[in-house]
Amino acid sequence: MYRKYFISDTLEVYKSKYFPMQKKVISSLRHRATVGLGGNIGDVKRRFHHLLFALARDKRVRIIATSFILKNPPFGYKEQDDFFNSIMQIETSMHPEEFLRYLLRVEKKYGRKRSFANAPRRLDLDLLFFDNLRVSTKTLILPHPEWDKRESVLIPLAGLL
Repeated sequence: MYRKYFISDTLEVYKSKYFPMQKKVISSLRHRATVGLGGNIGDVKRRFHHLLFALARDKRVRIIATSFILKNPPFGYKEQDDFFNSIMQIETSMHPEEFLRYLLRVEKKYGRKRSFANAPRRLDLDLLFFDNLRVSTKTLILPHPEWDKRESVLIPLAGLL
């Protein structure tokens, strides 16, 4: 069950029991990651809930917060359905590159197929922040490039504060 709120003509917010959510937990997991969730194929809101419960079963990660779900127009390739986006804060025992590989495996499990930049997708997981690290390698850039220019990140991120 979702409650829907309109922010503007093109932006909607959805709230449910688990989006937004904040847990007060003491964890032995060392690192804190902020992950952007997105998708626009199929029942994305339901997929976010399934993802939440799947991650909750993995002892290497602990979800400590989620934002509301934002429905917003696509950018880049515009000839596609609107996207649903949210943010999760996760504690993990994994290091950044290992955690990124983990997220890529999760995307694949949920049917992510990479065809072209900004293509429609079932699930997109972006590692936005990892602790306060700044990283620039061939496979990982932290913080995520352009995070501060995307409504799909900024609006849900503001919902965590």
